[in-house]
Amino acid sequence: MSDVVFPPGFLFGAATSAYQIEGGHDADGKGPSVWDRFVRRPGRVHKGHTGDVAGDTYRDFRPDVAIMRRLGLDAYRFSVSWPRVLPSGRGAVNQAGLDYYDRLVDALLAAGIAPFVTLFHWDLPQALQDALGGFAGRDCAALFADYAEVVARRLGDRVGHWITLNEPWVYATLGHLRGLHAPGRRNPWAFLRVVHHQLLGHGLAAARLRALSPAARVGLSLNLSPIYPATDSDADRAAARLADEATNRLFLDPLCHGRYPAALWSRLRPFRPPVRPDDMATIAAPLDFVGVNYYTRARVRRAWYVPFLGLWPDGLPLLTGEVKPEGEGDESVPRYSGMGWEVYPAGLFELLWRLKTEYGNPPVYVTENGAAYPDTLTADGRVHDEARRAYLEQHLAVVAAAARAGVDARGYFVWSLLDNFEWTYGYDKRFGLVYVDFASQRRVIKDSGLWYSEFIRNLRAG
Repeated sequence: MSDVVFPPGFLFGAATSAYQIEGGHDADGKGPSVWDRFVRRPGRVHKGHTGDVAGDTYRDFRPDVAIMRRLGLDAYRFSVSWPRVLPSGRGAVNQAGLDYYDRLVDALLAAGIAPFVTLFHWDLPQALQDALGGFAGRDCAALFADYAEVVARRLGDRVGHWITLNEPWVYATLGHLRGLHAPGRRNPWAFLRVVHHQLLGHGLAAARLRALSPAARVGLSLNLSPIYPATDSDADRAAARLADEATNRLFLDPLCHGRYPAALWSRLRPFRPPVRPDDMATIAAPLDFVGVNYYTRARVRRAWYVPFLGLWPDGLPLLTGEVKPEGEGDESVPRYSGMGWEVYPAGLFELLWRLKTEYGNPPVYVTENGAAYPDTLTADGRVHDEARRAYLEQHLAVVAAAARAGVDARGYFVWSLLDNFEWTYGYDKRFGLVYVDFASQRRVIKDSGLWYSEFIRNLRAG
């Protein structure tokens, strides 16, 4: 990739989330999250796995910071556990929880690694779910802003980038419409309320963060997927447009244009939440950056049997798990990842270009991009994950091409730094640059991680 060039100051990093790696699920005063409750419901998670221990980073994060330094990362994106800081979601602060993140930020800075802090990566305090219905209740948005202020008062003097929400579409859809993720609800009336109140919480929290740290950069991370019609029929084309509104534009339009997408909003009239006069202005306060989480594309066909929308997406993994792409892929990378998702680097360019042309070319960080493969530790003590290496190489080349085309690309974060608890897949799916033996907590940098390190080093060398 000697011809790949990135803009000056471009950041290379990796990402994780609290519930997926920290463990310490009830340590030092932490309260339960909706995921702590959900994983204990029979049949919801692969083999009954939990995040009780996960990567055990709450006990000791220092080895992982040392690995990040060895890899030469510029930045590390991690999330704060809301119930670790506020066990009841509000009220009394758990100082031990705040102390943990304080020490982590200091360790990162000492290693020359910029912290990117995500405030909500799905582990809502169970107390708020019980009392308010979580983000289905409007009061949760204000409580989220209160929580953001608590964290910012402690960390804001050293954290320059804040991500309010991670993939609010996933949290709303899988958690409240399909019931596949915590809190496990299947309620169409809750779905749009969770969407709206997350966005409102983002806007309220962003205002608090900027008030406390005027120089801070505030954004959020959205899972975006380019969407294509399954055929050239008018029905499938219409279905693809509506699916785009229901996934990508459902968040981009209110954040960037101050309104929900019209066709979708009209179709979902019976399920719309109350929107107060000032809500959209709060939501649409200017973003300092947009985080893009990209994994694959989707193809959509008309289908009468899907409630509300009348469509069925093939290939959007978070909706169906099906992948039925057309055309041939690059033979150097398997057609599908270990999640069954199509490997389609061109889709990332399409999304970045769309942000440039339709949404004002905001600063963009690719805050998640990666692939799960069935990694194994071989007799030579290595993990030879050539497919992941090729995957990263192709997607990094796409980001560089987008930057050359005028996209304001600022950074790229591999998902994930570590093998982790992969939600309902438990420990069956491995995304990490670093292999984790969960029985012993031994870490081994995979070949893809070594390649990423060399890639960064070569770019710096010029």
